[in-house]
Amino acid sequence: MQLYTGLTQSIQPFTPQNDTVKLYVCGITPYDTTHLGHAFTYTINDVLIRYLELQGYHVVYVQNVTDIDDDILRKARETGEDWQTLGNRWTAHFIQDMQVLNVRPPDYLPRATDFIPEMIEIIERLVDQKLAYVNQGNVYYRVDAWPEFGKLSRLDRDEMLPVANQRGNFPDDPLKQHPLDFVLWQAQKANEPAWESPWGMGRPGWHIECSAMASRLLGETIDIHSGGADLMFPHHECEIAQLEPVTGKKPFVRFWMHVAMVYYQGEKMSKSLGNLRMVRDLLQEYTPDTLRYYLGNHHYRHSWNYDPDELAQAAEQAQRLRQAATISGGEGEAISAEPWDRQFREALDNDLDTPQALQALHQLAEAILKAASQGADVHPAQNTLCRLAGVFGLRLASSSPEQRVIDGWASHLRRFIR
Repeated sequence: MQLYTGLTQSIQPFTPQNDTVKLYVCGITPYDTTHLGHAFTYTINDVLIRYLELQGYHVVYVQNVTDIDDDILRKARETGEDWQTLGNRWTAHFIQDMQVLNVRPPDYLPRATDFIPEMIEIIERLVDQKLAYVNQGNVYYRVDAWPEFGKLSRLDRDEMLPVANQRGNFPDDPLKQHPLDFVLWQAQKANEPAWESPWGMGRPGWHIECSAMASRLLGETIDIHSGGADLMFPHHECEIAQLEPVTGKKPFVRFWMHVAMVYYQGEKMSKSLGNLRMVRDLLQEYTPDTLRYYLGNHHYRHSWNYDPDELAQAAEQAQRLRQAATISGGEGEAISAEPWDRQFREALDNDLDTPQALQALHQLAEAILKAASQGADVHPAQNTLCRLAGVFGLRLASSSPEQRVIDGWASHLRRFIR
C-alpha cells in the first residue's frame, strides 16, 4: 500500500511499525455537528481502517473530542447553556450520526479535559527547555526557538501569520513575545472553567490537547495522523513542535494524511460561514449507503463541491449494488469475482483511490446481475461484493449497521450522556 504523506509531500510505501497500525484522527469540537465535511473526514478514515483490517492488520484508532476551547465557551455563552452539557449533547449527536453511517468506532474517544495532567507535564518540559515562556499565568510556545517549525506546512514565516490568524491565533496579545507564538496554557478568565497548574488556575490551549492525547494513548511515534486539510497549519504544525522536543526529536508521525475540504456553492463548508449541509438532514431523503457511496466517490486529497445531482446518482448506484448483493442466481457455473477483487485492492493500494475502488465494485455488481439473468451461480461473487463493499461501510443486504458499530459507539455514548 502506498499513501501520500504531508511531511514529504509525496506518495510513499506504507508499512506500520509492527502488526498494529496506530492511527489518530482529530475529532470534533462539539457545538454544531455533523456536516458533510465532518462526514467526509471520518468516513474516509473508516475506509482506511477497514481496508487495513481486510489485509490482516490490527488498528488502534484514537479520535478525540475537543470538549474545552474558545468556540465551546463562546457557544455556551450564546445559548446560555452549561459548557459541559452543550458539549455532551453535540457529542451524542455526532455519535448517533456515525452509528447510522456504519462508521467503525474508535478504540478510544477521549475528552481533552481527561488529559489535563499529561498536557501540564509536556508544557513543563517545554518551559524547562526554553521553548516556552510564562507571562502572568499564561504559557506560550516560543516559535523562533524551534528551527523546524514549518517543516510540515512548508510555509514561509510571512505566510504563517495570516493563516494562523484565520484559525484562532491572537497576534495582538500583549503578553506574547512574537505574534506567531501560540498559547499552551491560558490563565483563567472570569466565569470560565479552570484547572490547577504550576502557573495558576487556567485551561489548556487547543494544540497541546491533541499532542497529549495522541502520545499518551498511542506512544511517542504513531503511524498515521489524519484530519481536515485546514488543520495542517497551525494545528498539526504546532503538535509536532510541542511533542518532538520532549521525546528526543523522535518523529511524532510517520504519515500525515490530510483530508480535503468540502465546498458548497463555491465556499468551504464551515460553521463560521453557515453553509453547512448536515448529515442528519440528508439522511431524511437518502439512505446511509447512498451517503457512504457519495462520500467515497471523491478522492480524499481533492476538494469537491456538494452537488445534489451527484448525490441522486449515488442513490442509484448504491441501489444497484444492493440489487446485485440480493439477487437470486441459478445453479449454473459460478462466476469468478477475482478480476474485480484485484482491481479493488489495487485502487486502494494506490493512495486510497476510493473512486476507482467503487468503480471496481460497480463493475462486479453489473457482472453479477448479468450472470444471474443467465442462470449462473452468483453466490460466491456476491460474498466477495459484500466483503469489499464492507470496506466502505456499505450495508447492502443488511438493514442495520454492524453490531460492532452499534456496540462500540454505544459504549462511548454512555460516557457523554448523564
